[in-house]
Amino acid sequence: MSHKRLAHRLNELCLAEGIASEYTHTSVANWSRRGMQPRWPVPQHICTALAERLGRAVSLADIGMGSPQNDRAIGLAFPRDQRQALTETASYWSTVNRRNFLAAAPFAASAFSEPVTRWLVSPTEPMKPSSGVYALGRAHIEELRAAADNARTWDSRFGGALWKSHSLTEYLDERVTPLLRARYSERDGRDLFSVTAEMARLAGWTAFDAGQHQTAQRHYIQALRLAKAAGDIHLGSYILATMAMQSMMRGFASQAIDMAQGAYERVPAADPRVLGFAKLIEARAHARDGDARSACACLATAEQFQERGQAEGTGERPWIDFFTRQRVVTDATEIFRDLGRPKSTFAWHALGAMPGDAFARSRGIRLSVLATAHAQQGDLDAALPLGQESLQVFSRLQTARGLDYIKIFTNALHPWRREHSVLTYMNQVRALSSRLPV
Repeated sequence: MSHKRLAHRLNELCLAEGIASEYTHTSVANWSRRGMQPRWPVPQHICTALAERLGRAVSLADIGMGSPQNDRAIGLAFPRDQRQALTETASYWSTVNRRNFLAAAPFAASAFSEPVTRWLVSPTEPMKPSSGVYALGRAHIEELRAAADNARTWDSRFGGALWKSHSLTEYLDERVTPLLRARYSERDGRDLFSVTAEMARLAGWTAFDAGQHQTAQRHYIQALRLAKAAGDIHLGSYILATMAMQSMMRGFASQAIDMAQGAYERVPAADPRVLGFAKLIEARAHARDGDARSACACLATAEQFQERGQAEGTGERPWIDFFTRQRVVTDATEIFRDLGRPKSTFAWHALGAMPGDAFARSRGIRLSVLATAHAQQGDLDAALPLGQESLQVFSRLQTARGLDYIKIFTNALHPWRREHSVLTYMNQVRALSSRLPV
């Protein structure tokens, strides 16, 4: 098969998938002689073209394009070109559910640098014309919105789980990817990108809750790129604030502050609840950094935006409806726990009811925060029962993120580390850790 013929067949296969390509014999020479590789999913189409001629299956490893190193880079790119961005997103979704994918790749805050910079430079972009084989309709958009609503409801009531993250990425790969290659109007295209960005963020959030931080990081990057394609400044700012939260909880408070400030400053016309959430995450990052003055100032600003958002109404952005007075209270308890001010933690807790059993993850978090505050006051008798109840909740949910809260509490138990009751509790924590994929 000549290089020219292979390139011609490859262009045909790409066109059938809605991918614009103009490969030539020179392209094939670059791949076969110089070690260059085309963007995903073109390697798969090369396998298809060769398999047609050989009459047998051809794998990525057969053509030298199945390196684990290449896998580890998938999902981290934030292409300037919109069509390339959609290809990158589809490539990540098609790969992420493989059992061994990213198994050894760590979370790296530096991987957010390029996506954040490019979003801050321009959080919106013109819609590029689409040339798919079939047309996208409003029914497709409504289906995706219903799927996003269902996933969001599940998360708010029960928390994320690894199987839930997989089910979302399977849906994105099998159902949403073909829609991204469809033919659509500008309005439908922007709505498609917006709801898909929301679903990608949810997939990232459930992966984050399940302890799959490197997987979540890539979902967030792709969600931010889709929000840019949608021209949705509100959702883009919210996703960036969520990325800041992940960075903060992985121990990168300084980077989280920069990202949260960018989410707030870059789009001052965004929904006040979105701006308030960004300030709330900045407050938490300042608290992790030990800066009480900045944390309190940001918390006060977040309160003001929450009140303004409540007065203006919920609007058409259900994904930010969680930003209520109760959410501000919950995060404030964590802020003052991190600042080592247990009295302030208790004072904020008194301003909002303990989350009920229906919102199990939130309840487990609040219990662990209160347990830590009691330990900070030197009251083991009050701290340990709350810590045990929190551990029971997180054990039932199988949430790896819950371990982050438990570990903060166990650090506060250090003065009583030789007490029998504390040793028993620590053994229970280790048992949970051994069962979770962290």
